[in-house]
Amino acid sequence: MEREKKTIVAMFQIYCRHHHATKGELCAQCTELHDYAMGRLDRCPFGVDKPTCANCHIHCYKPEMRDRVRQVMRYAGPRMMLYHPILAILHKLDGRNRASDVKKEAD
Repeated sequence: MEREKKTIVAMFQIYCRHHHATKGELCAQCTELHDYAMGRLDRCPFGVDKPTCANCHIHCYKPEMRDRVRQVMRYAGPRMMLYHPILAILHKLDGRNRASDVKKEAD
């Protein structure tokens, strides 16, 4: 779970730096989306057995937020090998895990 959070932070930093010309900090838009994503991770019903979001059958993001996060991931994902190769490889390996049959808990 902690590595998943580090990976998301790294992706947001890459995206924001290249799209919003920030250095070191995220812009207000990216901060809002980052905080939302972290909140969703904290409430994930799978806990430590969490698969990557792409392999999860539970859609816990609101549709608009899911589209925005997907945009960040599509841009930053391929660039992760350049900026954070170890996180990228570990995320790819984590992607091989599928979600178990845990029922979504009510928020």
